[in-house]
Parts: sequence; C-alpha cells; structure tokens
Amino acid sequence: MLIKRTRGWELPERAATPEGLYLERRAIVKAMGLGAMALAAPGLALAQDDPTAGKYPAPRNAKFGTPGPMTPEKLATTYNNFYEFDSDKSIWRAAQKMPIRPWTIKVGGKVEKPFEIGFDDLLAKMPLEERVYRHRCVETWSMIVPWSGFPLKSLVEFCKPTGNPQYIVMKTLADTKSMPGLGDVIYPWPYTEGLAMDEATHELAFIATGLYGKPIPKQNGAPLRLVAPWKYGFKNVKSIVSIEFADKRPVGLWEKLQASEYGFWANVNPQVPHPRWSQATEKPLGGDQRIPTQLYNGYAEFVAGLYESRKSEKLFM
Repeated sequence: MLIKRTRGWELPERAATPEGLYLERRAIVKAMGLGAMALAAPGLALAQDDPTAGKYPAPRNAKFGTPGPMTPEKLATTYNNFYEFDSDKSIWRAAQKMPIRPWTIKVGGKVEKPFEIGFDDLLAKMPLEERVYRHRCVETWSMIVPWSGFPLKSLVEFCKPTGNPQYIVMKTLADTKSMPGLGDVIYPWPYTEGLAMDEATHELAFIATGLYGKPIPKQNGAPLRLVAPWKYGFKNVKSIVSIEFADKRPVGLWEKLQASEYGFWANVNPQVPHPRWSQATEKPLGGDQRIPTQLYNGYAEFVAGLYESRKSEKLFM
C-alpha cells in the first residue's frame, strides 16, 4: 500500500489552481513575445518597455514545492504594503511614479572591493528561475505567488564578502520626489532590514525580480526585493538600492519603531502571538475564511536547523 506523506507547505491537490491553466498562459505569453504586457491588472502600468521583459517567464524550480491555491494576480498586485508611498494598501497607482531606470545597487562593508552595479547588468549575471512561495504578513493576511529571480546566495557570492561578516544589510530606495510617504517623520527612513549570513546563504532565501511570469511590478518591490518565505513579510525589503556586509546586527525600521513587537528574526510561528493579535490563523487574499498558520510558514523542514543554536533568542517576533 502506497502512503503519500504530505509536507507542511503543501495543500490538497483539489485546492490548487490547475497548473495547466497557469502554464498555458505562460506558454502563450512567451510565444507572443508579450512578456509583461499579458494579463496585467486593470490600470497597472505595463512593463513592455522593461529591457528585461524577455527573460520571463523563467524556468520553474519546484524543489520547495508548489503550494496552492495560487493567489489571483490582480489581488497580489493591488493589495500591498509599501509605506514609502502610503500606509494604505491601495498604493499601486502611486507606486507607478517611482523611477526604476536607471537603477544602481551599492555594495559595501566587508567585501573585497566596494562597488556599484546597474540592475540590468546584475540581472544578466544571475541564474533566473521561478519559485512558488507562501507569503505571510505579520498582519495575518497571506498569499501564494510565483516569484521569479535568483538565490540570494548567488548575489552574496557575486559581492565577494571577506572577513567572515555575520550579517547582510539591505536598504530600500528613498526618493522624495516619487515617494510621498517619506514625508512622515515618524518612520526612520530609509527602510532597512537584514539577515544573518547563514540565513542569507540558505537555499530558500531569494531575490525576486519578477512576478507572475513578468518583471516585478513597482508596488511589489521593483526592480529587486528580498523574499524569505519563512519570515513575516516586513523582513522582505523592497526596491533594494544598498547591500552591506557587516558584523553588527542591523536594526530594521519596524524594530526601531517598536522593538517589543517587531524583532530581528521574525520567523512565522502560530503559537507565538503578536502583542496585539493572534498569529494562529491567517486570511488568504481573496478568501472568505481563515486557515491555520504553519510553523515557519510551512518551511520548517528546510529552515528549522538554522535556529537550533539560537533557541535563547526571540525567534518568532
């Protein structure tokens, strides 16, 4: 008798969006050469002028599973946290004003040689693939989306860190001309976040440059953002312009604001509530019912080992 073991990040096959429909769309898009133009949400700025559009859709890497059901593209691209524009979730229109060409990433800290590189030049050097990941916001909403991009480990190796740095620190663009939210002096801009180096070089850690088989929309963090799917969403810094390798643990924007509620590790755990609400369940975008949240957002079998020696720390806040 064959017994199939369902892993933590998987849902029943009957609940998943039929992959054939998604793959058919990908094939049509690629054959027509439309790239980012296809099936855009109403009103979204099209990316047909993006010089990287021809790189998408990227080949699917299913090593970490293909959880479902997939969140509808329109929902994932019109319900966004991006406080540089506004604290409202409907910032996608305002985000279209953000310039993403030219885009330069500065690399510094404990590296062989500090340098700057344009996004398009960086992307040309990276191995692109697609991964379907869960995303869990600390606010308890969630989504499942197909990110395209490359392993963060590949970026770390490209930067050539030296002297055994303990952390990687990343910062978001702070452009006062296009980001009206920067006028709110309550927030310690620029948005800063980071990972321990063993987290950054873990195989799950990802730099997303695309979404739904096309270049990533501005409101989702164009042109490149962090995706660490076992952590709460606020760790996933968007629109990265700076990467630094350091020995000192970075203090993120939300941790600076309220350290008792937003810590450095921010790993998902349904048994550890936020000080002001439960984390036991989540509400998928577009759904009517709440579902149980999973330890490490369903990726415990991959990442739990990272924290065996850190059990004395506040890992789930």
